[in-house]
Amino acid sequence: MSMATSTDAQSPAPHAADSHDVIRVHGARENNLKDLSVEIPKRRLTVFTGVSGSGKTSLVFDTIAAESQRLINETYSAFVQGFMPALARPEVDVLEGLTTAIIVDQERMGGDPRSTVGTATDANAMLRILFSRLGRPHIGSPQAFSFNVASISGAGAVTMERGGRTVKERRSFRITGGMCPRCEGRGSVSDFDLTQLYDDSKSINEGPFRIPGYSADGWYGRIYGGCGFFDPDKPIREFTETELHDLLYKEPTKIKVDGINLTYEGLIPKLQKSMLSKDREAMQPHVRAFVDRAITFTSCPECGGTRLNEAARSSKIKGISIADACAMQISDLAEWVRGLDEPSVAPLLTALRHTLDSFVEIGLGYLSLDRPAGTLSGGEAQRTKMIRHLGSSLTDVTYVFDEPTIGLHPHDVQRMNNLLRKLRDKGNTVLVVEHKPEAIAIADHVVDLGPGAGTEGGQVVFEGTVEGLRASGTLTGRHLDDRACLKPSVRTPWGTLAVRGASTHNLRDVDVDIPLGVLVVVTGVAGSGKSSLIHGSVSGRDGVVTVDQTAIRGSRRSNPATYTGLLDPIRKAFAKANGVKPALFSSNSEGACPGCNGAGVIYTDLAMMAGVATTCEECEGRRFQDSVLHHRLGGKDISEVLAMSVTEAEAFFGAGEARTPAAHKILRRMADVGLGYLTLGQPLTTLSGGERQRLKLATRMAEEGGVYILDEPTSGLHLADVEQLLGLLDRLVDAGKSVIVIEHHLAVMAHADWIIDLGPGAGHDGGRIVFEGTPADLVATRSTLTGEHLAAYVDA
Repeated sequence: MSMATSTDAQSPAPHAADSHDVIRVHGARENNLKDLSVEIPKRRLTVFTGVSGSGKTSLVFDTIAAESQRLINETYSAFVQGFMPALARPEVDVLEGLTTAIIVDQERMGGDPRSTVGTATDANAMLRILFSRLGRPHIGSPQAFSFNVASISGAGAVTMERGGRTVKERRSFRITGGMCPRCEGRGSVSDFDLTQLYDDSKSINEGPFRIPGYSADGWYGRIYGGCGFFDPDKPIREFTETELHDLLYKEPTKIKVDGINLTYEGLIPKLQKSMLSKDREAMQPHVRAFVDRAITFTSCPECGGTRLNEAARSSKIKGISIADACAMQISDLAEWVRGLDEPSVAPLLTALRHTLDSFVEIGLGYLSLDRPAGTLSGGEAQRTKMIRHLGSSLTDVTYVFDEPTIGLHPHDVQRMNNLLRKLRDKGNTVLVVEHKPEAIAIADHVVDLGPGAGTEGGQVVFEGTVEGLRASGTLTGRHLDDRACLKPSVRTPWGTLAVRGASTHNLRDVDVDIPLGVLVVVTGVAGSGKSSLIHGSVSGRDGVVTVDQTAIRGSRRSNPATYTGLLDPIRKAFAKANGVKPALFSSNSEGACPGCNGAGVIYTDLAMMAGVATTCEECEGRRFQDSVLHHRLGGKDISEVLAMSVTEAEAFFGAGEARTPAAHKILRRMADVGLGYLTLGQPLTTLSGGERQRLKLATRMAEEGGVYILDEPTSGLHLADVEQLLGLLDRLVDAGKSVIVIEHHLAVMAHADWIIDLGPGAGHDGGRIVFEGTPADLVATRSTLTGEHLAAYVDA
């Protein structure tokens, strides 16, 4: 009997299906990864650390998440795959144990003027259904409340074949949309400053246009000079009313100029189509400068900026229209929705309440649904994307996050940590790329990459627990418990920058004097009004250089040398040394290899299958013609120079035969911002978020200005790199510049000469100055949330 009991007590052998408890990566070589192998536990929270450029993104996003998405895409039919982006298999030998990956990255939301927080999260869609059911007076279906749908009606005869006969029937249709007809659902109307478009004292033939690309001898000059609608030799100020209307507003009209059939269109509609329809950030710098000068955007007088027509605004629930609901702070809107009790739409109200509560839970309750999506910061955009995953019933999913604490005040980081734990506790695998010690501390498993950046990285230098990382002696381990000290003395300002009556977004008529000649940190919880104060009232003034969080754009042909303008002095130096044209030393111009057109690789499109990129056999990936590579400077050809790191190039162009002061100056700035390991010819598309922002900083530092505004420059920076950034900020101030930093990083606050703290909360609970003074005073008084966290940080 005892034998039987003993047998019963034996635990059964584990089921084969339960043995897949790790994601196994073997031989990963994507970007700078060096044949990397690692095993990541499933249903745990794993944090990936390491200096910027060490290979974290290459491992997590470009290898694990990319392969998961590629395999999922392959389950769809060939027809569906034709509409999806074709993903190539990452450079890796073995990837086992993958689950469905949901990527929540820092990519900014589209800058389309019609995209709002509400449209990006489905909250607007639910509100539209709600108002179409409960709104009084009833005006129509949900699309009657959509600012993306215009009201259209039409009637006419349609011809069809029926029973072997051709018959005609009269048909009519009507679509009721909510779009404001004046601003076409944009909420603002553009007004042109005509003095910035042309000089009215000149005639068309004298070249009056001040618009980029509209020279008198160019194509547009020929069209306006030969259209025949006005005298091209008469000054514009002497035009009749009809002639001026034709110049500015004429509808598209067929004309013939120099025997060529063309379409003539007035200046204003032409500019609206060619320039205003584009995302401002996608414009070339000189075009963007022209648009900023010539065009002013004002709230639409017809809809008051709500984007909706009068009918959509007239339908209300308990005295609130859909425009009022979208303008509310989301935390207030959630309360209003909770007060609605209507059994006929109960499932809809439940879903809407959950979505709005998720905004509040994730720390975005201060936003409103009508906030343009393009105005969200990288951190806000990432958290907005998280909302659809909170409360999801899916389990055994791999969630991949790219610095989820970015843009978060230390007070808010704890809330984000709780959300990451919740996702894990539901049985999901959570992979987080992170630099902040507070976020690393909650990890079940840590993978530290390094030991350095770029070619010096791409290896696993530690794998284990957080405590093991502290004792590991790696760069991250050594700096994990770093604490900056308050400076014993602070600089004395030599002047102030006055801001009076600032009321952008949630600011409450703020008056503040920002000291000049010192390092000023503007801080406060997310949504307290920091960016509204600085970008709304200081950016744009003369002598102010702003380095914000907008992503830098570039194709796979762009690289650090082209983006920073470094290639220009290099090409001129090569041309001068060899007595040839500078254009030969550009892979986008005359020097390009004819086989691959200067790309270095040949892309083969395989329709819905992943495209294949093969190294060009003619130039062997060097991108230049053989004849160009015979020309040398300091013993190196142009392809060898582009293969150098910034540090190597700085030494190369700093002395000897290749000495080029203009190039050396740019390289010095790139090294100053911690990009010494980057190679000059590395495609911009392979750079991490932190690398791109620092490249932008290096470029903008060349601009003449007395005041520098930096928006969270520690984004994507490793703990060890923050020290280098502080040294750079000190050098800027010591060189006579005034530096204003919008920042949450406690080390930067501790290093400041002056702190301006906004709050006390977010949204309508913020928008006020709650502290102005030195870091030491803030720590001593502990009067704000920032003060409490800073005091704990410096062990005061």
